[in-house]
Amino acid sequence: MTARRVYWLALFVACLLGVLSCRPQASGLAAVRARGELRWGGDTQGGEPFVFRDPSHADTLVGFEVELANAIARELGVRATFVQNDWANLVPSLERGSFDVALNGLEVTPARTGRVRFSRPYYLYRMRVMARVGDSRVRANIDSLRGLRVGTLGNSQSHDLLRRNGIEAVLYEGQEEPYVDLERGRTDAVLLDDIIATRYGVVKPSLRVVGDLGDGYYAAAVRPADEDLGRAIDESITRIARSGELRAIMARWQIDDPRLEAIVHWSDENQAQLLRTTERATFGRSHVVLFAKGAWVTVRVSIGAMLLAITLGMLLALSRQYGPRPIGVLCTSYVELFRGTPVLLQLYLLYFGLSRVVQLSPMTAAIVGLGLNYAAYEAEVYRAGLQAVPKGQMEAAIALGMTRGLALRRIIVPQAFRLALPGVTNDFIALLKDSSLVSVITVVELTKQMTITAVDVRSWLLPGLACAAMYFAMSYPLSRLSRRLEERLARS
Repeated sequence: MTARRVYWLALFVACLLGVLSCRPQASGLAAVRARGELRWGGDTQGGEPFVFRDPSHADTLVGFEVELANAIARELGVRATFVQNDWANLVPSLERGSFDVALNGLEVTPARTGRVRFSRPYYLYRMRVMARVGDSRVRANIDSLRGLRVGTLGNSQSHDLLRRNGIEAVLYEGQEEPYVDLERGRTDAVLLDDIIATRYGVVKPSLRVVGDLGDGYYAAAVRPADEDLGRAIDESITRIARSGELRAIMARWQIDDPRLEAIVHWSDENQAQLLRTTERATFGRSHVVLFAKGAWVTVRVSIGAMLLAITLGMLLALSRQYGPRPIGVLCTSYVELFRGTPVLLQLYLLYFGLSRVVQLSPMTAAIVGLGLNYAAYEAEVYRAGLQAVPKGQMEAAIALGMTRGLALRRIIVPQAFRLALPGVTNDFIALLKDSSLVSVITVVELTKQMTITAVDVRSWLLPGLACAAMYFAMSYPLSRLSRRLEERLARS
């Protein structure tokens, strides 16, 4: 086939694909019925009683929202299929088409209203404050929380309430961790939905319920373009509620409340009132200031962790290369253990798993966790540098009367460090980016701040580009500095 024919064939295929892409797509409801399934997004990390793995059958999902999704799908004449998704990113994933409906304790908030098409609500909850027994500072009003560290879930209505009132919010990704930290004294209070408080907070004898700061609603969300699917889900929830099935589901999970009668008799006027307020922030100076604060946290964590990694890594390398065999075996085990397990898991174990043994602040745990992990990699970089120095130099130094320690300090280590410098710089840049993982232990660094801002402004593009620019601005000078040091050391 000649090049000309290949060209015209490629042009024909491109035009055909363009025409096909311009054809009107099936509506949300039609697509659901054509597939025979309603894909609903949720996060099993949310745990009981929303959606979670059955303890006796790990391959089975249970929870009141599992039953609700099945009931809605039944009303639509299809089956329900669960799609696992991080709770904080349910709305962005819905927008990109990962599933048809978000149904996982998604709160109706002004920031989300207008971005998605909310169904009529299926649950009414309270924002509940909990504190340690005997802590009289925390009371059932928002003003008493000023100056305190209050745990909550990021991008939740409780988080919005705390931010609006200038209260320091400590953000978590799971539902049990806030109460663990409150119990350990790392925070002063927790503000979360009453369902969560009852399941994870009330069961801890050292904690007490202070009171409620307001109400909120859970509703299903679809894309605004899928209006027909939204109406069908509204009608399904209405039938489920008026038949008594909705409250029967709630009763089975011990979350029924007389106030849910308002949900049963929900009207169009109630829905209009619920959705009357929308908020849309624009990316501006205030967000840039928050990004700068997040970048400063990133720098502090990265520098602290790298200093620890360099020091410990050099000790590990020297011990493996020149120390007694038992010490070398221990150091090798350390390196293999920390290189062979995810740093995210190590952070979880250090901060939450060992909280009964050692109480570390989030910043300290972040620096120590990343430092211990990167020390394993630094040890290998330095060991390669040490092995690259000719053995004859150590022998010559000893022949001149130097001790082994003096020879290492004055002759071997300086040369090894010069050889290892490019690898060390590369690891520092990698550590700068890996510092984004510390958000899982409540440290709000640059990437976490970007995700919060993206939800506020309903866009990931501009906050993402700004975040990338800040990371580049921090990492590029390190590359330049590394090259300058290499040149200087090479001359010396």
